Amino acid sequence: MNILVLFAHPVETSFNAGLHRTIVERLSVAGHAVDDCDLYAEDFDPRLTRAERLGYHDPRGPDDAVAGYVERLQRAEALVLSFPVWNYGYPAILKGFFDRVFLPGVSFKLVDGKVRPTLHNIRKMAAITTYGGSRFRAMLMGDPPRKIVKRMLRATIKPGAPVSYLAHYSMNLSTDETRNAFMAKVAATMDAF
Repeated sequence: MNILVLFAHPVETSFNAGLHRTIVERLSVAGHAVDDCDLYAEDFDPRLTRAERLGYHDPRGPDDAVAGYVERLQRAEALVLSFPVWNYGYPAILKGFFDRVFLPGVSFKLVDGKVRPTLHNIRKMAAITTYGGSRFRAMLMGDPPRKIVKRMLRATIKPGAPVSYLAHYSMNLSTDETRNAFMAKVAATMDAF
């Protein structure tokens, strides 16, 4: 499959960067074509401009500032998100990607005022993430990143497509053992992707 990997972490020596390397390596070894989109390395600008907001519902064209990212998303047959959870949300750069690239005519269309998903080219999705706090604390906060992946993003891709969410909670208390176990789980998931 053609797999778009969206990675959002600024530090190349972080555990998240290690997860990202494992994801790309394992998918590549399995024979997938991997489009590795490192948002920080590509200097993606997460800010939705005034002009973009005013023209939000207008048809997109090749001169659009995010046309290349739209093309990559539409070319993908699967999507893997690799990111940390900060303050119970996505890193701003990933949230900005959703704001600027998941557009009308790209991830959905409006028909008589109702949203109709259009990313049916994406037949499989996975999110690999880390949380500083515990699963219980994330649940108390409503766990917005998990809900967005498992509900909103799931609703934009091919109906019935499998969606997995792998999270290492309590990174603030993690050990080599817990990190290694999570890395192995991610590797096995990517091997079977």
